[in-house]
Amino acid sequence: MKLEMPDVGKVSPDIFDEVILTRLGRRRPEVLVPPQNGVDIGVTDLGHGQVMVTTTDPVFVVPAYGWERSAWFAVHILASDAATSGLAPQYITFDLNLPLSMDRAAFETFWNVVHRECDRIGMAIVSGHTGRYQGCDYPMVGGATVICVGSADRYVTPCMARPGDAVIVTKGAAVEAAGLFAVTFPRRLAERYGEAFATTAQEIFWQMSVVEDALAAAAVGVRDDGVTSMHDATECGVYGGLYEVARASRVGMAIEKDAIIVQDAIRRICELFAIDPYCSISEGTLIITVRPHKSAAVLAALAGRGIQASVVGEVVAESRGIVLREGGRESRLEHPRVDPFWNAFAQEATRTANAGLK
Repeated sequence: MKLEMPDVGKVSPDIFDEVILTRLGRRRPEVLVPPQNGVDIGVTDLGHGQVMVTTTDPVFVVPAYGWERSAWFAVHILASDAATSGLAPQYITFDLNLPLSMDRAAFETFWNVVHRECDRIGMAIVSGHTGRYQGCDYPMVGGATVICVGSADRYVTPCMARPGDAVIVTKGAAVEAAGLFAVTFPRRLAERYGEAFATTAQEIFWQMSVVEDALAAAAVGVRDDGVTSMHDATECGVYGGLYEVARASRVGMAIEKDAIIVQDAIRRICELFAIDPYCSISEGTLIITVRPHKSAAVLAALAGRGIQASVVGEVVAESRGIVLREGGRESRLEHPRVDPFWNAFAQEATRTANAGLK
């Protein structure tokens, strides 16, 4: 029986394996890391001890967030995947297929922030395409590729986790889900939790980047001397991210659910919109595997940047599977497959529109 495409969101690992993985164009020996499920980067050998890391994603722009937030988020989504390689993002290309509703003033405001954030991260904009077209609409207004170049012995991928590694999670679960709900539906938050909460909750939005997390962790050391893999917990959240790292590395994991941070404000937002924080989209949450002798140093490096993090378990042999421990009981951790955020967000958007709320 053939699996169908999902109603919304990324395709499932099964669709990826059956449709994409067997059809990747010309095979070239210098491609060290080709497309793989759960691996957001590709790696190409440039020779002379250098590699090129690339990652591609949509340019995601939501005017309702405000142009400052929208542009910041668009850039940091793109740079975050590249930074999980342990190499600093250096170059970026943009293809912008903009809706006709975007005028010059809006575009100039948006692009000013894109320039500013690329400069802060250290990325040069090296090529692109920009136009307005019929049939294009927010939030997906094009695509971009981020490129890193660095030493062949300094990059990591989600394929490199090893038994014995400690598993670290930064910031905790559902950062992106809570951040997007907070800035899109502040009135709903205020109705339940008060105006002060609704205002402060919007600050969660600015946590939706793992650029600092990844570069701080990698600076401690990589491979035998530190971080062995990094992966940002986007679609299907922390549970999805843990599953993807384990699958990519062909290992198991023993995870303590109670050790996974869920910030108080995020927990309350997830309760309001009836979503499970552990399997909800969470750009800004970085999953790190690290050799045990360097786990304390990685936690210290993150703390030095003001980034919350916790050791949530360890990497074990693949034969043990991915085990979730809670309250003295163990269960098998499977990929959530469908992220609850999308349906909950769509339902709230409909409810808000029907009620004439903002």
